[in-house]
Amino acid sequence: MGRNPVTWLGSPTFPTAAKTALADDQLRRNLKHATTLIRDKRAGAVAELPDWEELRLAGEAIKDDVLTNLDTYLLRLEESVTARGGVVHWAADADEANEIVLRLTREAGATEVVKVKSMATAEIGLNEALAAGGVHAIETDLAELIVQLGDDRPSHILVPAIHKNRTEIRDIFRSRMPNAAGLSDTPTELAEAARKYLRQKFLSARVAVSGANFGVASTGSIVVVESEGNGRMCLTLPATLITVMGIEKLVPTWADLEVFLQLLPRSSTAERMNPYTSVWSGVTPGDGPSAFHLILLDNGRTRTLASQVGRQALRCIRCSACLNVCPVYERTGGQAYGSVYPGPIGAILAPQLGGDMRDKHAASLPFASSLCGACFEVCPVRIDIPEVLVHLRSEAVAAKSRVSPEAVAMAAMAWVMAGPRRFHVAQRLATAGRLLARNGKIRKLPFAGAQWTDSRDLPAPAKESFSAWWRRTRG
Repeated sequence: MGRNPVTWLGSPTFPTAAKTALADDQLRRNLKHATTLIRDKRAGAVAELPDWEELRLAGEAIKDDVLTNLDTYLLRLEESVTARGGVVHWAADADEANEIVLRLTREAGATEVVKVKSMATAEIGLNEALAAGGVHAIETDLAELIVQLGDDRPSHILVPAIHKNRTEIRDIFRSRMPNAAGLSDTPTELAEAARKYLRQKFLSARVAVSGANFGVASTGSIVVVESEGNGRMCLTLPATLITVMGIEKLVPTWADLEVFLQLLPRSSTAERMNPYTSVWSGVTPGDGPSAFHLILLDNGRTRTLASQVGRQALRCIRCSACLNVCPVYERTGGQAYGSVYPGPIGAILAPQLGGDMRDKHAASLPFASSLCGACFEVCPVRIDIPEVLVHLRSEAVAAKSRVSPEAVAMAAMAWVMAGPRRFHVAQRLATAGRLLARNGKIRKLPFAGAQWTDSRDLPAPAKESFSAWWRRTRG
């Protein structure tokens, strides 16, 4: 029923997909415009708070407390949800979570569900699993709807269609929406077309599926924040509401939630508060859904929790601030990562949730970084992403075969550099590489070296090595 969790089926390794993205000029223009705009707005919103660093420290401390005492808080949440008329389900992996959602949907007599934007459901491949079971899932977040109608994949945690401009969106709507043949590419017309398309879906849906930004253990309350209001339509109109929540999304109390309701909007949408903050606690007779099911999803989180270095990735509140400052993401886009979680956070979260650094794709993600540290500087819960990247790189290297071409090449380099005579001979041979250069750059290396020069230029070797210059000028 399911698929490989966290990563997309058939996803390429990062270097291959990145080369494709680098060759797409329109994609790079779209990304640069959008990330620069969001980055600048966020900086202004954060500057308004004199205690921003104290809030970051508080968010880090709360999340670390949750991770340290996760078993206790999860049982407290289950007890609170059950006491308020909700039903709690535990899912060890993607297949189990998908099976629960499909079963509950069938029990409700539905063949169609409306969905609130959710990274957790994307992580487990819920839409595909439901389709295989004869149930059609409809994304109601505008950007997610654009991606879905375009048979595309999300490229950003916050703005899934960040790689599309409005003309491209207009063409998607014209081809997939009824009565949209004469639609223009003005934002108001595009939004109105989406509103009309979704209105009937909201009114006819029997089942809604959501994720969760936070779960409050003390009261069993589930919190979803959004900017459009489409999510609230899903959370209030259908008779059955099913929420898929990663087990790390907990906060102990409402006082703890207050910290994150300051950190999240400023870090994600650069707003002082989210326009729509929806909270529900179990079932309220006569108001909203008559049945509420909470699916607590592990899917590699317990395994990640066991890593003293890597577990800090579970602090993530999915704000996407790290994506907007990352020089690698800005040039390649999210689809190059081949993961539901793109950018710096995806480079440390996806490999750990997947759990196998022998997988070529997973092992490539921690190397998709310049280690500039900008991601740590903007992270509202102080995840030291560069530290985790280096840790995962070491795991990826340790998992490789010692007879691989890369291992053999590294061993050969180590042998050359271990002896001064061998090293100087290698320097003289490298100087001959200038014959391949044009205007100071080597644009095409032979054999295996072509994998480097396919996507980047190589500076030509200097005419004279430093050691040769030293001997010539200093005797």
